[in-house]
Amino acid sequence: MSKADYKWLDLPAEQVVTVARSLLGWHLVGDGVTVRLTETEAYLGGGRDSASHADRGRTPRNSVMFGEAGVAYVYYIYGAHYCLNVVCGQPGDAAAVLLRAGEVVEGADIARERRPTARADRDLARGPGCLVRALGIGPEIYGTSLITGPVRLVPPARKVKAGQISAGPRVGVSSAHDYPWRFWLTDDPTVSSYKRHVPKRAPVSGPARAAR
Repeated sequence: MSKADYKWLDLPAEQVVTVARSLLGWHLVGDGVTVRLTETEAYLGGGRDSASHADRGRTPRNSVMFGEAGVAYVYYIYGAHYCLNVVCGQPGDAAAVLLRAGEVVEGADIARERRPTARADRDLARGPGCLVRALGIGPEIYGTSLITGPVRLVPPARKVKAGQISAGPRVGVSSAHDYPWRFWLTDDPTVSSYKRHVPKRAPVSGPARAAR
């Protein structure tokens, strides 16, 4: 591990896509479990990415995205689970990488206890909510450093090669859904399945309904 491994901490927010790619293969060390990241998504604030939580500026919920790079941004979604992001860019210019999925490489027995519904080990951290549950973390790490804090990002012994990475649209976003800002290790079984956001159709009533 060297300072050079963490040079992404100094990149501007506009290079969040570069950070998302470079974090593939990194290890995320949590409470008794280590996950090798196999899927990430990039999000950029400041009116440049309408799918980003920071697209319209700072709020109490997203304030940490405007702070130091390398910090954890955790939020609750769909009334079901938490998602973990790592903040990127320089203070005042928001960007973050969603840590979408990974392979449990240490502590699989603990991860199985936390994810009893997982059908196979490949599913233990397959998807952002599953990843957070497998690591045994939640909102308590919001705003903590993912470099020196209780949950840490650790560089791999061998970097992932460009030819091992695939890119495509982000999962389930209602806008900017064609941005190819989702990255994953090609053919890795722990990568989550792609689901495009499908807008809800307004109910049809009156004459329009009868005309069908």
